Amino acid sequence: MASKLTPKLFSWLILPTLLLIFLYSLSLPLYPPPSTSPKTKIPILPSSCNLFKGKWVTDPNRKLIYDESCPFHRNAWNCLRNQRENMGRINSWKWVPDECDLNRVDPVAFLGSMRNKNIGFIGDSLNENFLVSFLCILRVADSSAKKWKRKGAWRGAYFPKFNVTVGYHRAVLLAKYEWQPKQPDDSNQDGLKGRYRVDVDIPADDWAHVGAFYNVLVFNTGHWWGFDKFPKETPLVFYKAGQPIQPPLEMFDGLKVVLENMIAYIEKELPEKTLKFWRLQSPRHFHGGEWNQNGSCTVDEPLDELQLDLWFDPRYNGVNKEARRLNHLIEEVLKGTNIRILDLTHLSEFRADAHPAIWLGKKDAVAVWGQDCMHWCLPGVPDTWVDILAQLITPYILETG
Repeated sequence: MASKLTPKLFSWLILPTLLLIFLYSLSLPLYPPPSTSPKTKIPILPSSCNLFKGKWVTDPNRKLIYDESCPFHRNAWNCLRNQRENMGRINSWKWVPDECDLNRVDPVAFLGSMRNKNIGFIGDSLNENFLVSFLCILRVADSSAKKWKRKGAWRGAYFPKFNVTVGYHRAVLLAKYEWQPKQPDDSNQDGLKGRYRVDVDIPADDWAHVGAFYNVLVFNTGHWWGFDKFPKETPLVFYKAGQPIQPPLEMFDGLKVVLENMIAYIEKELPEKTLKFWRLQSPRHFHGGEWNQNGSCTVDEPLDELQLDLWFDPRYNGVNKEARRLNHLIEEVLKGTNIRILDLTHLSEFRADAHPAIWLGKKDAVAVWGQDCMHWCLPGVPDTWVDILAQLITPYILETG
């Protein structure tokens, strides 16, 4: 008798149980709750945070992240190896934004967030200066990093532990330009040796086809747009759609047209999801003359806030006035685009003390090239640029994947 009742009893018990499970499942959310496993916290910057406005303060406990042994150094900027004076003092200063915190980049955490992604720098040697700092800092997290020079890159590094590539593409004008020797019908132009043809609507080959490779790109141009690079004997001549622009453009007007066309190319041809920055000008600190007129920067301390306008405001027509003038033009052309401005100019204006100056690593270099008051010692100011760039990149990458 018991054996006959057991199946019926089991049926009466199982049916209510299944009904209860079904009713309970209806009360659950459609998607599972977020995992409680620890994840990287996304550093959201407050809306009032402006990393570019602040002051330099000394920090006696501040330590170098890398030294002269970094294999990615460029000799003239390796101020430790070149025994530049005051390197301890130069690297004791830290940038403190007015309304938010700037953290030193954590190479391991940053490369971890960038896993399987790539960062590119495109522009002149100041972007290369930036790149070298970046590579030396990131190498702390991956000592197996290898030099990398592919896809038209001038230089770079691959970090195998994270599958991350960081490259630099040299394109000093961004647009394509080429030398054209003096022609027979130029005989009436005294002193002319030839021209540099600039195709304002064609990007330089060094970077024209690499946009899809990089997840983050940092552009710049500016330091070659001067008569010290292109004097009247070898001027720039601007072309569009294969024809000379008429009437001929002066250099500054030519820069504006190049910027307009290169920015249009970036917005049209590069993936929308690529995070794009435009680094504004890195200020020079020549005192007493240009680089070829015995200009000097052998100073021991940063400039005071009250000195900055005297050095850099175009109204005073000083040696170093071009940075702010160029920035104004660049910012105007960038309005309404999806390219973010990386305004490292102001914080760098203070640091007249941090250039290679006479410590260039080669005998007679100063006699030939003058003091270097344009590029930066490494370790040095560009390490702070890296801190800022990393703090701007990380939230975007973590949010977009």
